[in-house]
Amino acid sequence: MDVNFQFDWSAAFGSIPYLLPGIPWTLLISFGGLAIGFFIGIFFGLLRISPLRWLRWPAIIYVEVFRGTPILVQVLFIFYGLPQLLGGPINALVAGIAAIAVNSGAYISEIVRGGVQSIERGQGEASLSLGLSRTQAFRYVIWPQAFRRMIPPLGNQGIISIKDTSLFSVIGVSELVRQGQIYIATTFTALEVYFMVALMYLAITWTLSIILRQLERGGLAGQ
Repeated sequence: MDVNFQFDWSAAFGSIPYLLPGIPWTLLISFGGLAIGFFIGIFFGLLRISPLRWLRWPAIIYVEVFRGTPILVQVLFIFYGLPQLLGGPINALVAGIAAIAVNSGAYISEIVRGGVQSIERGQGEASLSLGLSRTQAFRYVIWPQAFRRMIPPLGNQGIISIKDTSLFSVIGVSELVRQGQIYIATTFTALEVYFMVALMYLAITWTLSIILRQLERGGLAGQ
């Protein structure tokens, strides 16, 4: 078989203007979903460490369900399945943000649980002995230290969620991969276009990694 293929750099660079409109949608879905997922994660993470079993079990079920099923299945269920229950369609953008939120929330809840439980029990007891209430001890002593320890895994989850948005082309969200698919349908330059899509994802995640390293070294994580 005669293979005579050459990478077309002009086609790769020519696709950039068509791919760039997908970046805002990628960032909106990922960071919008992560923002909601962060609060979901805090809520269920604190439930996971509750001494009350009836509070722990709902959190355990939530975490196991959304960690144990693929995010692609989750977004398909939200976009195609929920409308049958709700009696009306769900916007593709809303479905994408919701999928990132509930999926990342499950992982963030475990990050929160681990971060809080990593703080020595003696610090809470010392705070109580100084006259602080349990709520004050958690807010002013436990949580600030736990949050600093959570920053690296939270950043890792952010990078994962950004890459997960590439799956949402299946519901028609105009993120990077979807924009690439549309362009490929008219130019038939799949290799070059997907190469540029990969570079754009790399640029986004690399930038986020640099910001997180700065936070860990001397910024928020160092205070």
